[in-house]
Amino acid sequence: MNAKTFRLLVAAAVLALIAAIWTNIGNRPASEESESANVALFPHLRDQVNDVASITIAGAGNKPFVTLKRANDGWQVGERGGYAADVGKLREFLLKLADATVIETKTSNPKRYTELGIEDTSAADAKGVLVTLAGVKDPVKLIIGLFNGGGGGGTFVRRDGEAQSLLAKGNLLAEKDPAAWIKHDLASVDADRIKQVSITGIDGKVLRVYKDTTADVNFKIADVPKGREPASEYVANSLGSGLSNLRIDDVASAKDVPAPEKAFKIHYLAFGGLAVDVTAWDANGKNAAQFVASNDPAQLDSDIVAGQAKAKAAYETEVATAKLKVVEAKGDDAAIAKAEADIVKPPSLVDAGKDAAQRREAAEKVVADLNRKFGGSTFFVPAYEFANFNKGMEELLKPLPGKTAAPAPGIKLPLPGATSPLQQLPLPQGG
Repeated sequence: MNAKTFRLLVAAAVLALIAAIWTNIGNRPASEESESANVALFPHLRDQVNDVASITIAGAGNKPFVTLKRANDGWQVGERGGYAADVGKLREFLLKLADATVIETKTSNPKRYTELGIEDTSAADAKGVLVTLAGVKDPVKLIIGLFNGGGGGGTFVRRDGEAQSLLAKGNLLAEKDPAAWIKHDLASVDADRIKQVSITGIDGKVLRVYKDTTADVNFKIADVPKGREPASEYVANSLGSGLSNLRIDDVASAKDVPAPEKAFKIHYLAFGGLAVDVTAWDANGKNAAQFVASNDPAQLDSDIVAGQAKAKAAYETEVATAKLKVVEAKGDDAAIAKAEADIVKPPSLVDAGKDAAQRREAAEKVVADLNRKFGGSTFFVPAYEFANFNKGMEELLKPLPGKTAAPAPGIKLPLPGATSPLQQLPLPQGG
């Protein structure tokens, strides 16, 4: 090989190496520091968060996953029939977007978008989601891709319509399940307020537990069969907590998921007169329930009378105490009269009829507020909530001699002759 040929080969190799390096740099996600580092992803969003009127989260084929809209009475989830949204979760997500800053720029090569999950969501196989915020002066459209947890944190994103992709600070991933955006706290009636719980099973058998007074610590079981005993003195207490901190997993329209004829019927009665009727059933493997609130007239009237009597007794005790202090101080009749006059009479002593009407109005407002939450919906509740709706008498009693305790619905027991887990089937759940 002569010198000239050697020089030509070396030159060709150098050019090939330069071309390869240039191509590699052009194709790989950029990671060098740039002017965009530490700059807000959406500089004006922080000042416009309260102006956001809707949030849309769409995926492959631009199919909407979640539609959140602001209404007169708060935020709603469109895919759940306008059910109330979790405002805390929603606001947290908006503030994450508003506070997000750019860590570094990444690729602007569309061929590399799929690696970061930031390809256009019009694609049928798009991995990321397009988040659109409407109602703000500067509309927001952001394609949110993969979370770069293993690379020190941050989320790959691309502003819709821009070629440049970015690594933004924090976890900006958006939930694609509408159920994740609903308000999960449904209602709460403390167990201490519950006077009685009646559960009518699918077989028509009734289990009733009750308290005689608010001072009772434990619920009693009514109509215990002769010769049987409760498993413990507190075994029925869990039934009284069925409406305490009641949470839901999901919700659907009652028209779409109606209650069947055969279902558990639960009636809660509170000492104040509040009543809540629950219909619970197994809806294709989900724990479904519907709720209706009302006031029990007899219990409400009794509570009003008791409340007015309590207010009167408290007033008379306060007056007697004040008079005694004046007498002990050797005050005259005028001082005694003044001491009594200085104590404000409760409304029930000023106008008993008006006070009773106001108490009824307050009770009706509680019912109306609950039914606004309950109305027209079928709720899907966690298993631990549903366990308070499908109890039977046997589950609360000591087992008969020679028998084991009754299993909770859904517990698997070996069938006769079964020798392996594959031969064991779940006992059927009612409803």
